[in-house]
Amino acid sequence: MHERERHRIILSAVQEKPVATVQDLVELTSASEATIRRDIAALHVQGRLRRVRGGAEALHPAQIGSLAAKPFRVSEGENLAKKRAIAREAVALCTEGDAIIINGGTTTFQMVHYLTARRLQVFTNSFAIAEHLVKHSKNQVMLPGGAIYRDQSIILSPFENDVTRNFYARRMFMGAQGVGALGVMEQDALIIQAEQKLINQADELVLMVDSTKFQRRSSLILCPLERVSTLITDDAIPDSARTMIENAGIKLIVAGTTAADRAEESSSAA
Repeated sequence: MHERERHRIILSAVQEKPVATVQDLVELTSASEATIRRDIAALHVQGRLRRVRGGAEALHPAQIGSLAAKPFRVSEGENLAKKRAIAREAVALCTEGDAIIINGGTTTFQMVHYLTARRLQVFTNSFAIAEHLVKHSKNQVMLPGGAIYRDQSIILSPFENDVTRNFYARRMFMGAQGVGALGVMEQDALIIQAEQKLINQADELVLMVDSTKFQRRSSLILCPLERVSTLITDDAIPDSARTMIENAGIKLIVAGTTAADRAEESSSAA
């Protein structure tokens, strides 16, 4: 990873929590501890963050509470080829005029590239998805009320009386932090609260997760596995996960990556 990209990730991470530790930043960037310490020192000298014992903190912390989820910009380039392939299969489920819900996330965001030629009614809590579709498509776009969490590029509201309950969808397309036998997992209670409201407004729930999500766990369950109608993943899905999905009665779609997907991932990482 180039220095400029590491610096961007570090600056985003320090806005996420009171103090981003050196170890946090090592995990996010896959760089060495020595490299991260040099980066923190350089950004401190540039006046872009404040170096503290064991890590770094933002000069101007976010005014609203932060979320436990990774920043959108940090996750966006991870497993990009797989996310593109999954998103392509997700959009293939849609027909013209459909009303759909798309939750905020980096896998669901990849749907925008295949929705540009469609005309759907899209309800989303993703600021990034809404912005892209408004600029580059003829889809009708609706947003819920609430605060914009800049790092995750999502809109969340703790209130029940927002416009979410006034939108009905045939399908909801959703990413997740992890998937296991107990259900679909997320990292933050506020995200779970918002997404449970969205799930209630759709007949079918389509879960979009790359194969690495079957190894990830969280202490918070968003919904039981049986609530999922269709699960879309990539062809590296473990056999144990395939069996789990089939036993739960969920339709499984395995997306294959193309040369174009892999080229896009390579150019993004460059």
